[in-house]
Amino acid sequence: MNFASEIVSVGMCVPPGVVTNNDLSKFMETTDEWITQRSGIKERRWVTPEVTTSDLALKATEEAIEKAGIKKEEIELIIFATLSPDHDFPGTGVFLQEKLGLAGCASLDIRQACSGFLYGLSIADQFIKTGMYKTVLLVGAEIHSKGMDKTTRGRDVAVLFGDGAGAVILKRTDEKNASRILSTHLHAEGAHAKELWLPAPGMAMGAERMAAFMIEENLHYPKMNGKKVFAHAIRRMAEVIHEGLVKNNMKLEEIDLFLFHQANLRINEMVAQELKIPAEKVFNTIQKYGNTTAATIPIGMYEAQKAGVLKKGMTVASAAFGSGFTWASSIYKW
Repeated sequence: MNFASEIVSVGMCVPPGVVTNNDLSKFMETTDEWITQRSGIKERRWVTPEVTTSDLALKATEEAIEKAGIKKEEIELIIFATLSPDHDFPGTGVFLQEKLGLAGCASLDIRQACSGFLYGLSIADQFIKTGMYKTVLLVGAEIHSKGMDKTTRGRDVAVLFGDGAGAVILKRTDEKNASRILSTHLHAEGAHAKELWLPAPGMAMGAERMAAFMIEENLHYPKMNGKKVFAHAIRRMAEVIHEGLVKNNMKLEEIDLFLFHQANLRINEMVAQELKIPAEKVFNTIQKYGNTTAATIPIGMYEAQKAGVLKKGMTVASAAFGSGFTWASSIYKW
């Protein structure tokens, strides 16, 4: 028998603290109009100081487990996608594992930023298809609010990002099952790595991984070449969606719903325009939550399901683009 992977449930967690564009204007030079026009974002969620990335992941995971109707002990592998770990090492997956009480369960972290969830989906799919695991937990979780320059100097980045987590349970199924992952497609181009990155701290920074000059020069805050990221994202996301269609011998019209990564509403609108996708087939959440990097696609799944837009039996396509540069897509039957 050939195995396939099915997404059997999705859970979500965002902190209760809503931060509107008008709230941001109180501590940086910006306006609701400026942010909305450039990104489509109206508000985002930020955590309180005591909350960790694994805390958000835990709540999303617990909901996913409950919805899947499984015992937590059935989980054989945790895949944790994040660029905002609880600590530099070990990976945040082990802190989630401890909070779940799953001693002995395998755990790995991946650092593909905005493409992290789809990279993780591909990894989970391969482990299940080869027969190594039957049940995998995949989490995308981020806390950006603690790591951004929340002044006028850093506003081009700070206005875009929010905190949140999404988790899915994947289980082994027969490849003939209607609900399954059809394909995943992964790419990277490190020549553009420094167009969207966090320079410090790090082992490439000189004699010490952390030094006073890094803070003095604001190297500990994210840097982004917005125009270059915008242009590359549109082209690569359109390409990788097309790659998935070709792989599955599908036409665009056969896709019922598109759940794109939520980096910028204008990017998603341009991708849809490039591919000639009807607006009603694209579901966006960035207006409410901002860019939660690895969490945006599972949050999109959750919100689309809740809104009655994502229904059993639908064929769905997802694509993401982000730091690395990395980009990815997946086509799956819900």
